[in-house]
Parts: sequence; C-alpha cells; structure tokens
Amino acid sequence: MRPGGQPNLQQLMKQAQKMQQQLAEAQAELADAELTGTAGGGLVTVTISGSGEIRSVKIDPKAVDPDDVETLEDLVLAAVHNANDAVRKLTEEKMGPVTGGMGGLGLPGF
Repeated sequence: MRPGGQPNLQQLMKQAQKMQQQLAEAQAELADAELTGTAGGGLVTVTISGSGEIRSVKIDPKAVDPDDVETLEDLVLAAVHNANDAVRKLTEEKMGPVTGGMGGLGLPGF
C-alpha cells in the first residue's frame, strides 16, 4: 500500500489480470476433465465432465433385476452423487488457489 493507506492501482490491475488468466486456465482444465463415480462395487458407473455434464452411464447386467428396480435407481443416483463429489473436489483443487488469492488484492469483502 502507498502512504496514506491507498492501494497501488496499477499493482491491483496486474494482480486482477493475472487472476483472470489463472481463472480461465482453471475453467478450461475443468471443462476438459472427465471424472467417474461408481456405486454398488462398480455395478453402476457414471462419467461426468468437470463442468457437471453427465457423459455416460454404464450399468452392469448383474444390477438389472426386474423385480427390484428401486435398487438400480438408488445405485444410479449414488453413482451420480459420487461423480458430482469428484467434480466438486476437482473444482476446489483447480479454483481454490485462484479465488483464494483474492484476499491479496486488499479489496474489502474478498
């Protein structure tokens, strides 16, 4: 900070541009990522993009029981939740360093 407690505007702009670039890179990495969630010991597998788009659902024929559709539904839901957890963790890993650095800008509320 400069004398009088005022932040250096040029320095703030450089930091903001750097963060914007890091954010764009992290978002691109997330968009390219594919994560997998499973349930039932691998009976159901869901592949999801880093942006949250479900790309595929694989169901082992052993999981298909016409007399117990509810279990299969639960397995699919559990696999989707598992894949979403993987996306959340990857997002925190990629975006945390970028968004966590906002406190260094000296801006109120960050």
